[in-house]
Amino acid sequence: MKLPVQSSDTGTVYVAPNVNSTEDSATTTGATVGMQRPDGSGLNAGVDKAGERPTYSVGASTGGNTSFSAGAHSDGKANTGVKAGITIKY
Repeated sequence: MKLPVQSSDTGTVYVAPNVNSTEDSATTTGATVGMQRPDGSGLNAGVDKAGERPTYSVGASTGGNTSFSAGAHSDGKANTGVKAGITIKY
C-alpha cells in the first residue's frame, strides 16, 4: 500500500509502510520511501526491522512499455541480495 505524501505533474512521493496484522491490532516493522513518475519510472529506499537485524534496501525502475527494474538489500551481515526484472506492457 503506497500512501502519497506529495503529488504533482512530475511525479508522486510516497511512503509504503510494512504493516503486519495480529488478531486485534497492527504493527509496523519498517517502511519504504519512494518517488514514482507518471511514466512509471521511480526510485525507492527502505528499511525492514522484522528480523533480528534491520534490512536496508534500495531500488529503481525505468518507465515506458518495456520497464527495467533493479534493487539490492542487505542487513550488513548475512542477509544480502540483488534483484532485477523486466516488465513488458501489452
